[in-house]
Amino acid sequence: MALLEVAGATVRFGGLTAVKEVAFEVEAGTVRALIGPNGAGKTTLFRAIAGEERLSGGSIRFQGAAIHDLTPHEIAARGVRRTFQNGGLFGDLTALENILAGLHVRTRSSLWGLLVNSRRAVQAEREATRKARQLLGMMGIGHVADQPARDLSGGQQRMVEIVRALATDPPLLLLDEPAVGLAPPVRTELLGIIRRVVEQQGIAVLLIEHAIEFVMTVSDTIMVLNNGELIAQGTPAQVRENREVLEAYLGR
Repeated sequence: MALLEVAGATVRFGGLTAVKEVAFEVEAGTVRALIGPNGAGKTTLFRAIAGEERLSGGSIRFQGAAIHDLTPHEIAARGVRRTFQNGGLFGDLTALENILAGLHVRTRSSLWGLLVNSRRAVQAEREATRKARQLLGMMGIGHVADQPARDLSGGQQRMVEIVRALATDPPLLLLDEPAVGLAPPVRTELLGIIRRVVEQQGIAVLLIEHAIEFVMTVSDTIMVLNNGELIAQGTPAQVRENREVLEAYLGR
């Protein structure tokens, strides 16, 4: 059984059909990319998976259970985490504190325990801090752990946001244009990190991205949307040679 199953997903806004009967599956331990020209419906589909848009038709199932009628909070609690193109870090908090803010929702200590400084609360806090620092180190940015997020470069902020999502051990990670605005060396580093996380932790990644070469290198499979419809899906090599994709997306 696939980790994520999208069947006949349709989203309408009044008389406009933004997404039309899209169907695909995402397997654990794979990277699947979603590409297409501006206005193709990529972000709308992403938002529907995350619970931020309601389907007008079709279904979305995660780990075998329907999630298309759940709230974003409920979907996130089930293990679907996403990042945003424009970030979402707390600028006054350090990189480490930003990650801990996301981890606190998963620690077993209660609010009362934190207030009375119980042994369980202290242990949970230490474990969360250890894990956060470990993940920052894995991303190659352990040295910025104690720096305010607002002082980090764009690439470092992007890495911190991905770490914050990964820290909760999500089975499925949705990445919204992770490579946008990054210098080529940083893109290459991020590409390696995504592949390493997928292979070592067995999670699935579904990403939207406009950087075509990044997509072609990082992805196991690629889907192409145009005018809200899925016009192609397959391996990077198959998509690169697809005539309809070349005409609709690559301008050939």
